Amino acid sequence: MSELTNDLGQRIGAPVPQWTARPRPLRTPMQGRFCRVESIDPDRHAAELHQANLQDATGANWTYLAYGPFATLDEYRAWMTATCLGDDPLFYAVVDQRTGRAVGVASYLRIDPAAGVIEVGHINYSPALQRTPASTEAMYLMMRRAFDELGYRRYEWKCDALNAPSRSAAERLGFRFEGIFRQATIYKNRNRDTAWYSIVDSEWPALKMAFEQWLSADNFDAAGRQRKSLNARSV
Repeated sequence: MSELTNDLGQRIGAPVPQWTARPRPLRTPMQGRFCRVESIDPDRHAAELHQANLQDATGANWTYLAYGPFATLDEYRAWMTATCLGDDPLFYAVVDQRTGRAVGVASYLRIDPAAGVIEVGHINYSPALQRTPASTEAMYLMMRRAFDELGYRRYEWKCDALNAPSRSAAERLGFRFEGIFRQATIYKNRNRDTAWYSIVDSEWPALKMAFEQWLSADNFDAAGRQRKSLNARSV
């Protein structure tokens, strides 16, 4: 794209004609082949999620989250009721399509309809969800809602810069690394440098195609093993 300048010869950004603020995300379910992403409900999901989280015997899933672990269901349910029922963050449960049980959590947050920017975060996948097709499909469904249904321009992923699994996941899913915000916050009495990643709307069509090819039935054998790996990072 050729460089744009104003009447003063200063470089300026590309025009965004007829832009309007985007709708806020809905609580309606996002249905996939391997999972369903649905609005979180302590009555329906707390017990199943707590049980699934107990499979993480070492508690490693909680290291880079600002809360948890939760020793009892009552503690987890109280946290969920206090934290997960608002509009921003907007929390969802990831429900395994085979079992009908909730096995993970994710949210939209830092929702900025005026600028068309939205973040995905608070991702906590129990061992039952990790490294499954459903884990990838849940992220695809949330991206698809943000870009295709709601028309957002930018989709963000942020994590502790020391959280190597989260950073690898972001890159596998097609997010582009943008840099590190040093000493961005404090949690659990620790410093956090935050790594920033994003996908923008012009990148989404190619990423969407890569996700849909990977998620297609013919990419999995009779035992559910992938034939080809997801290659979103090279799109």
